[in-house]
Formats: sequence, structure tokens, C-alpha cells
Amino acid sequence: MPNIKPISELRNYTKVINEVRYGNRVYLTKNGHGHIALINMQELDDMEKELALYRFKLEMEKGERSIIEEGTVSSEDAKKELGLI
Repeated sequence: MPNIKPISELRNYTKVINEVRYGNRVYLTKNGHGHIALINMQELDDMEKELALYRFKLEMEKGERSIIEEGTVSSEDAKKELGLI
């Protein structure tokens, strides 16, 4: 169950911070609406790594699609295009 508290609970910020653990975020509301989320740093790092991996896989799929649809160029043509020969 989500751990939702009014932002006024931060008056006792130590208690609120102690409730934040991996997998247990604390959501703070302001005037009854979501405003801030407190998340464990290790969980945030893991989420960022997962997002980076997802983006990498997406770019790889785009590359594979491009190869299938547009084909490839020979290494000689690439060298000429880059001015290496």
C-alpha cells in the first residue's frame, strides 16, 4: 500500500525519512494532491540503470530495423564517405 502523507508531516522529518526504504517510497501531498516523492537512493540508482538499459535496447532495435530496411554499406564505401581513403 502506498505510503502517502501530507507535506506537513515533514515537521518531524526524521520520522518520515526513516520510513523510506527500498521499495517503500513516501509520497507527500500538498493541498490533497501529490507533490513530492521520497525514494531510497539505491532504488533510484537501480531505476536509472534499468531506464538506461531500456533506452540502449530501443536504440539497438532501431539500428537493426534500419539495417533490414535500408541495408548496409561496405567498409570501402564507409571509408570513402569519411574521407579515410
